[in-house]
Amino acid sequence: MSAAKQTVGVIFGSRSVEHDVSIVTAQQVMQAMRTDRYEVVPIYISRDGRWLTGPTLRDLRTFQADNLDEMMGMKEAIISPSTPHHGIIVPPLSGRFGRNELKRLDVVFPVLHGSHGEDGTIQGLLELADVPYVGAGVLASAVTRDKVIFKALMSHYGIPVVDHVGFTRQEWLRDAGAIVARVATELGYPVFVKPATLGSSIGVAKADDAEELRTYIDVAANFDRRLLVEKALTDAIEINCALMGNDAYKAAPLEQPVTWQEFLTYEEKYMRGEGGAGMKGAERKIPAPISDDLTQRITQMAQDAFRAVDGRGMARVDFLVREAQGEIILNEINTIPGSLAFYLWQEAGMPASQVVDELIRLAVEAHAEKRKTTYNYKTGLIAHAATRGLKGMKK
Repeated sequence: MSAAKQTVGVIFGSRSVEHDVSIVTAQQVMQAMRTDRYEVVPIYISRDGRWLTGPTLRDLRTFQADNLDEMMGMKEAIISPSTPHHGIIVPPLSGRFGRNELKRLDVVFPVLHGSHGEDGTIQGLLELADVPYVGAGVLASAVTRDKVIFKALMSHYGIPVVDHVGFTRQEWLRDAGAIVARVATELGYPVFVKPATLGSSIGVAKADDAEELRTYIDVAANFDRRLLVEKALTDAIEINCALMGNDAYKAAPLEQPVTWQEFLTYEEKYMRGEGGAGMKGAERKIPAPISDDLTQRITQMAQDAFRAVDGRGMARVDFLVREAQGEIILNEINTIPGSLAFYLWQEAGMPASQVVDELIRLAVEAHAEKRKTTYNYKTGLIAHAATRGLKGMKK
């Protein structure tokens, strides 16, 4: 007798400059889900923050429409934070003669890149709802999204990171000259300017002098309130490592992306290649053409870094490597990588359907571990306060 299907909610889109990347990755994930194992519930968050569900969201052509409301079968929905609901309410509000439908979810699969999804926000909602979900938890998601905080944490653990200067948009507006002077003194040129909490190379630019630095910081400040300037390592190559697991992490073969520019642009990451094939379509060297010693060191450093942020589920860990010097520098951790690094796991003998199966299994495993923690703990404090009064109670 076959096991019952799991109902999996796939959340994608959201209020993020990486909205379009999320849509493409979500379509790849839903296509990879076996129909005999899963009932897929697509949950799309529009650019203005509206939640929608419906079968047409599984068709990429849907998102070419000017107005999604005109698509047949589309309904507003919301995930309830109430633990008894354990799923989505469709629609979230109804009139006097309307009806709400509760759709219970066994697992949620967030496929949200960048803001309002990969940064711990959706994970916090799912923790409140007590629904198992794929990928990193609140802490790892939040820490890895903020490049300034992340680099400080990695330095604490002795993991090398790129020299950098971090600041806020308000600090830039108050005294841009002081920040330009800091960059010149502490880093020198050339440098990379980055929004602190975004990915996909959006808002990233290489500055060769103070004039370009000012221009590119002004641009990046439109995308984030926290900003970062990093020393450009012009003699380094990029090496990426995909990880999977909760406590013990396995690694896919390493890759070396090949760029035609001075850094891997958004277009190169997602649009270069035959038919705009995305991450898999970009030119890459897999496995990376580096020594066995460097391969082992990079893999171990990736695992150590992911463990340091209490990571689980999946990640792609990106490095800058100076092979001649044997130097490895951690760049960033992506907890929801583009295409979920399917192309790397395929090199390890895991087709996309098997990757999805394993990530869902890990989500259920992580949720079972969470259930071992006591949250409901009654004391006599309320009775004591009711009898003695609130005055003088310790806060």
